Amino acid sequence: MIHTALSPLTATPIRLIEENGRIRSVEKAPDAETDLWIAPGLIDIQVNGFAGVDYNSPHTPLEDIGRSIREMRATGVTRFCPTVITGSNENICGSLRNLARARRELPEGPMMCGFHVEGPWISPLDGPRGAHPVEHVRTPSIEEFEQFQEAAEGNIRLLTLAPEAEGAAAVIEHLAAIGIVVAIGHTNANEQQIRDAINAGATMSTHLGNGSHAQIARHDNYIIHQMAADELWASFIVDGIHLTPSFVKVGIRAKGVDRSILTTDAVPPAGCPPGIYRFGHLEVELTPAMRVELTDSRRLAGSALRMDRALGNLMRFAGLPLSDALKTGTCNAARGIALEGRKGFLQPGDVADFILFRFDPKAQEVEIVETVVSAVDPLA
Repeated sequence: MIHTALSPLTATPIRLIEENGRIRSVEKAPDAETDLWIAPGLIDIQVNGFAGVDYNSPHTPLEDIGRSIREMRATGVTRFCPTVITGSNENICGSLRNLARARRELPEGPMMCGFHVEGPWISPLDGPRGAHPVEHVRTPSIEEFEQFQEAAEGNIRLLTLAPEAEGAAAVIEHLAAIGIVVAIGHTNANEQQIRDAINAGATMSTHLGNGSHAQIARHDNYIIHQMAADELWASFIVDGIHLTPSFVKVGIRAKGVDRSILTTDAVPPAGCPPGIYRFGHLEVELTPAMRVELTDSRRLAGSALRMDRALGNLMRFAGLPLSDALKTGTCNAARGIALEGRKGFLQPGDVADFILFRFDPKAQEVEIVETVVSAVDPLA
């Protein structure tokens, strides 16, 4: 199949030829006229739920998971990491088991490009813990990870933990050795503990700037130390609620465009009207201001963000051109989680996941027209 559209890298028409689910070639098309743009499909590495569907429940029906994936696909997402947060061992394993079945049985299942376990090995402190239930926070354990991975049928690709937790360094070293991407998050770590985690194999910061105290030391703090660590990728929730525009601009500058990853941290209310929703062990409310809050404490509990809208926010907040904003939500996300099948920006040989969209340069907004998901499973 042949697709002709504008390239965000050159702002000129190109002709993309796909064959057997992969990109066969990308050629200049100087004589073509089109108002559509083309880019690799968006990859969201942190999705707790979407369209009213909770990925943190062992009892979520598979047909609901399939519907949520189809609705996410309409926002330009071609691959994503369903994310399971801190909970009881029973709930985490049950949720992972349910997601593994969904990946195996649903036609949309291969859009799950690996599971993200966020917790339960995080800081128990108010602030860094975020919305995670304190009663289920515990110390890292290789044995418990093996239980998680067995339930997930080997699909866990990314795990977020607090490096100051007892025994964390040994667990990080073990996970990195078996190919799990380890991210630092929901942490109260000092500079040495962050450095020890990096030396043990941690390679990412989860939603940098969030999961933190309301007030921290000006200079010696875990956000600054992660910003300064050139080895770490960093994901950012760019909804205008979790981070201020100024923080987004500074964070992207600190990590560099090539080490920054756009994510949503979406929870079940994403894509839904305001109201009360379940999220794992938690009850949350999506307010008319589009904030997702715990009903008992009014703390933030994930976002209602969509990846297509996050792109526009990133361009407006950080002053990035379209091409750079797209990289953070496509190639960078793939590289950060070591996803096979996405080597570059519309690279011949890559899995043919891409989006066709319109772009309003004045408003800096994208409108998804078509999302193409290859039948080739990047994990197969």
